[in-house]
Amino acid sequence: MSFHPEIPYATAFHKSERKLSPEGEPFAFTPEQRQKFEELASHYPPEQRKSTILYALFMVQDRIGYISAAGMRHVAEVIGCTDADVEDVATYYAMFYKQPVGKYVVQVCRTLSCALKGAERVTEAIANHLHVAPGGTDASKTFTLLEVECLGACDRAPVVMVNDGWHECLKPEDAVTLLETIKAKGESALSGCVHAVEGK
Repeated sequence: MSFHPEIPYATAFHKSERKLSPEGEPFAFTPEQRQKFEELASHYPPEQRKSTILYALFMVQDRIGYISAAGMRHVAEVIGCTDADVEDVATYYAMFYKQPVGKYVVQVCRTLSCALKGAERVTEAIANHLHVAPGGTDASKTFTLLEVECLGACDRAPVVMVNDGWHECLKPEDAVTLLETIKAKGESALSGCVHAVEGK
């Protein structure tokens, strides 16, 4: 008789949580994109061509809104590396979306400073208004809600980033107003990063 608990290694510890990107539509850079990419790649020695993976992935995301499996395969083909090389980069960085997202990606910081200032309540207000859980996209495909780690403006917490724009010191009660203003005005509704404003 053993006093040690039975540990189901094969099911508990060796289960892969890897999530594959959707296949998506067939993808290839346009001639203009390919020319732009090759111009950038020319700044690297041929044996360092993999250094352009980040740039190439941004080109895919700018074009279709996320990183599809077809897009990753095309990047690997263009660069001359393996699909795994590209997937490693795409899945490591949080700024690459591995699933289709809405027109506006609303990222609520959940790290300590923002958490202490009520970021969880901001997320809850947005989720309730959009009828989605964090990670979801609303029915109109307008907003995708994400919880993320530090956005780098801890003194202006809670911080929300929408696409590439900022809104700082957001109170939970103002979150719905922000969404409706973004619907009406786009990213011009955002307050902007205080650090950028102070630098002017």
